[in-house]
Amino acid sequence: MSFFREEFAAQWPAVRVRFGVGVRHDLVAEIKQLDCRRALILTTPEQAHVAEEFAGLCGDYAAGIFTRARMHTPVAISEEAAAYARDIEADCLVAIGGGSTTGLGKAIALRTDLPQIVVPTTYAGSEATAILGQTEDGVKTTLTSAKVQPEVILYDAELVRTLPVPMTVTSALNAIAHAAEGLYAQNRTPLTSLMAVEGMRAFRDALPRVLDNPDDLRARAETLYSAWLCGTVLGQVGMALHHKLCHTLGGGFDLPHAETHAVVLPHAIAYNAVAARDELRPVAELFGHDEPGMALHRFALSVNAPMALDGLGLKESDLDRAADLAAKNPYWNPRPVERDAIRRLLQAAWAGDPPVA
Repeated sequence: MSFFREEFAAQWPAVRVRFGVGVRHDLVAEIKQLDCRRALILTTPEQAHVAEEFAGLCGDYAAGIFTRARMHTPVAISEEAAAYARDIEADCLVAIGGGSTTGLGKAIALRTDLPQIVVPTTYAGSEATAILGQTEDGVKTTLTSAKVQPEVILYDAELVRTLPVPMTVTSALNAIAHAAEGLYAQNRTPLTSLMAVEGMRAFRDALPRVLDNPDDLRARAETLYSAWLCGTVLGQVGMALHHKLCHTLGGGFDLPHAETHAVVLPHAIAYNAVAARDELRPVAELFGHDEPGMALHRFALSVNAPMALDGLGLKESDLDRAADLAAKNPYWNPRPVERDAIRRLLQAAWAGDPPVA
């Protein structure tokens, strides 16, 4: 199957990407290459010890540490972190972690224009994009700006070797969602479709090996490669219903980010396969079922992913409001976003039932 299109436009940001076991030890060289000397190191509270480790790696190039990154990037914390960056006269940012820390780094960069080095410890993929999602007053909004595109990404398999297996699974499915929706994006290109398929294929092959042996560095490195490919797709094309639903559930009901993506993905893909069957054929072929949504559902079951929004803290009484929010100001989608159909989708996702079109 060729991904040729008669018309398309592609523009790629200038991002330095390095892969390698132990590449984090070259951090000072990367800071110097940016002509910087005062790095602000960012993590979540749970990874504060990692911030200390990286401060040691940076030595005199570490200007400070901020360890209050939070899921969904609350604006109040971003403002506080940006003020701290100015106070310590930081000239670059080093974000170590998943989407929460990467999001904080982007939010600071938006406010300060500081260059960013991102060292991922999950498969979120947001490090490869110029997209920032921020939450304020219970509403999550997104923006795209060259100011938030990280300049350097360092992928070190040693940093994901200890990623707990449940988080490994949900983070990987979060990344697969970028690729799956990229296949039917309005502004997809042959290159983004090729990267989407390769990213999903690599996850399909490597993720079970990681689950068999979480210490397998080659398998971990391949999953990081997959995450980079899927994240790059996310950074190049527009997302649709799946991401709208997850932003609604995350920002409006404070559901965990990766787990929500993992649960919603098969349902959103099943919904859109009605209108984008040809575009989603690679998903069906890769994951071994004629129906793309069911193919992803079966793969999620095989890797012991969470299957129900009920288990993530969403109440059944919240489903009507969630459907209303999701149908309001929808993203472009290959199939019309109809409120009642979305309500049925959310009911199945809440209960953990197989996806229905």
